[in-house]
Amino acid sequence: MSAVLTPATAPPGSARAAAGLVVLVAAQAMVLVDEMIVNIALPGLSGALATTPQQLSWVLNAYLLTFGGLLLLGGRAGDILGRRRVFLVGVALFTVASLARGLVPDAGTLIAARAVQGVGAALVSPSVLALVIGMYREAGARKRAIAVYTAVGGLGAAAGLLLAGVFTSVGSWRWVLMLNVPVGLLILAAAPFVVRETARRPGQFDVAGALTSALGVAALVWALSAVGSEGWSSPAVQVATAAGVGLLALFVAVERRARQPVVALGLLADRRRGLAYLAVLLVQGGQIGQLYFLTQFLQQGLGYSAMLAALSFLPVTATLLALAGVVVRLEARFGPRLPIAVGALALVASNLLLSRVDLSAAYAVDVLPALVLLGAGIAFGTIPATIAGTSGVVEAEYGSTSSVVTTVTTVGASLALATLVTVMTAAAEGAADPFTAGMSAAFVAGAAFAAATLVVALLMPNSPEQR
Repeated sequence: MSAVLTPATAPPGSARAAAGLVVLVAAQAMVLVDEMIVNIALPGLSGALATTPQQLSWVLNAYLLTFGGLLLLGGRAGDILGRRRVFLVGVALFTVASLARGLVPDAGTLIAARAVQGVGAALVSPSVLALVIGMYREAGARKRAIAVYTAVGGLGAAAGLLLAGVFTSVGSWRWVLMLNVPVGLLILAAAPFVVRETARRPGQFDVAGALTSALGVAALVWALSAVGSEGWSSPAVQVATAAGVGLLALFVAVERRARQPVVALGLLADRRRGLAYLAVLLVQGGQIGQLYFLTQFLQQGLGYSAMLAALSFLPVTATLLALAGVVVRLEARFGPRLPIAVGALALVASNLLLSRVDLSAAYAVDVLPALVLLGAGIAFGTIPATIAGTSGVVEAEYGSTSSVVTTVTTVGASLALATLVTVMTAAAEGAADPFTAGMSAAFVAGAAFAAATLVVALLMPNSPEQR
């Protein structure tokens, strides 16, 4: 009997593989957009549910703790149980929690729904990248697929900002929170037909490694996210930071002795891959401040509406999409070092340009050039770093590798934002125009993060398998 080619086993490069890539990046976009959706809904739900400031903070923290804490375990689960299976479970949890949070009667139930949603996101994100790199076996096709995956970050941010503009004006907070439900249902319906399942691999879960990594990353992410409101002098922040660092150190010790670790430490021992992970972490500092502070400046400083501020960021997405293919070709010819260095320089320049902006700024002259450079910096800085971080890995470790990339991205964003907020707060004290002075200092700090990324890029070897 001849074998039947089913949609789930269609060869890479086929139309079904392309459809599978669309489904996977749609799931990643769903997770990315959701963070901004929640920020949109906070004012409305705060009044409707009569939340206290502490409850409101836990609407955000409950998600961060489960998402950040379970990323490494989510990747390992896909390696053992099957990546499509874990992906679908994650999408289902995320979708159900999205529905539940839009129907909640009180703040406690909302916080619980957000925690479940974080679990779903921790299963989805590493599974998406692992499935993408497993779907395309040919190096060139895989790199192009990773470029598409990375570009979704820019698209997700732009979509979130546009949704902010629309729903701030016309949306009820309840159906804003349920916006991802139809997206999740479509992904659940389509994925079994266009995303192939991976084989289950014999193995067992490293319980000690899972606990120390989950608690360590969760504590560190919470501490960094709380710096903006609590400050580094807060005992809670200091205790959480110390606990996070200590637990992650213990995690490394546990993994050295584990027979089947959550993350094979060999992934980090390889110099090229280790530096790629460091570049992924540091490049967050070169870009996140521009998205965070500039959004506030356009609305509070220049008087833009939420919709106009969202539209103002479209050049970032347009530049990112236009350059993605160029970046892949440069990486294939020269290796990761050159494009990451170019991206870091673009981010240095964009941050320094924005550090000079004040209330007399004109968008076309003072802001637009920086946003174009930001788009170029994201494209050149993140795509080759992700390629380098996921190359040269055996198939059995695709999930673990993907979870490391996702984790360092999450921790890097939290670390960078905490640092930039601290710099902004210190610079604003005693200034005639506190917001502008603080924002300018934060952009200079963002340039420093980008400069550190440049140093990492120059230290990165271009191994033969990367070229």
